[in-house]
Amino acid sequence: MQSKQYDWQALEASALKPVHINSNEDLHSICQHWLSLPMIAIDTEFQRVDTFYPIAGLIQIGDDRQCYLIDPLKITDYGPLVEVFQAPSVLKIIHAGSEDLELFKQLMGVLPKPLYDTQLAAAFLGWGFTMGLQRLLEHVLDIKIGKAETTSNWLQRPLTNKQEMYAALDVAYLIEVCQRQIQLMKDKECYQWFLEDSVKSLEKVASADDKAEAENYYLRFSQLWNLPDYKLVGLKALSCWREEQSRVRNLPRNWLLKNQSIISIINQWPTTTGDLSRVDDMRGKNIREDGDIILTILAGAKELLAEKGTVQSIKKPLDPLWNKRFRKIKQLANEAAVEQGIAPEIVIRKKDLEALVRTKEEFGEYRIPQGLRGWRESLLGEQILAHIAQY
Repeated sequence: MQSKQYDWQALEASALKPVHINSNEDLHSICQHWLSLPMIAIDTEFQRVDTFYPIAGLIQIGDDRQCYLIDPLKITDYGPLVEVFQAPSVLKIIHAGSEDLELFKQLMGVLPKPLYDTQLAAAFLGWGFTMGLQRLLEHVLDIKIGKAETTSNWLQRPLTNKQEMYAALDVAYLIEVCQRQIQLMKDKECYQWFLEDSVKSLEKVASADDKAEAENYYLRFSQLWNLPDYKLVGLKALSCWREEQSRVRNLPRNWLLKNQSIISIINQWPTTTGDLSRVDDMRGKNIREDGDIILTILAGAKELLAEKGTVQSIKKPLDPLWNKRFRKIKQLANEAAVEQGIAPEIVIRKKDLEALVRTKEEFGEYRIPQGLRGWRESLLGEQILAHIAQY
């Protein structure tokens, strides 16, 4: 993979005058070159102020010779780039790419694979859990880059020279950082752990389903775990409606209907427009535009319950005593992280501890949950089960 020479200083210089890809023909031509490479760096600039979905402003690529700025406002055929993104022979390198992945999935219907995230690698090297690009570059290459253009308007045209240089520099150094990180992780014998987590992260984004997410969004309202069944059905239907409409109207969730408004509606259960106007946290705009459908959803809850028969309940929050019981497990994780030289935060997460506790409800005994399988189970599984068995 690393036999080809990459000159990060040449890429840095090229960022002063990046290559613009403004047509389908230009994109097709350069993608043929990218398909021949072992790795490329990728990034995006986007705007997400008043929309549910991010709006692409730029797609940046760094290769073995140049930094490129692809203009999504002019490209209509992403087929060649999709081919690059899906090419197993081309490693795609990104930094803190969760939002970029969401944009790629929405814009092109695919995710870059295989994918290497330099932020995740930094955590496995013990440099920090959520290390920003600026700190990473200073740590690895002793280079300082600015952040002044972070909140720029990336949809304006023409972009300023400062914007273009800022965007290009975001991909100029990633290949060099990646190559150094890989060698360091191999030296520490944690590279396979990194690859395991990389695959899991990508699979999580790839498997996300809009319909399932909408139908299950109500489960996030953990404070409403003890609702009667008919109100639980109403909560599920109302939160599902908001999820679907947020996507259809391309509006942020809280612009359509705030979480607190949903909680107040379910608790107060209005049956008329007058009742709805007296619900806490309701905006007049919500009532004017969507009041009738909200009331219809609530009115149909009992009938829907009778039809469905049951609805998945919201999990009751764990007893606060578990916070104290978790301390020993967190201590074990921290000690293991120090010994391995990795960031403690990636060893074990609170949601994994909660999932561990709930395995006893499901199986009658504690079992290692999905989030702690793999290298984490090999590292700490026996100790975790031995400790929690006393409860």
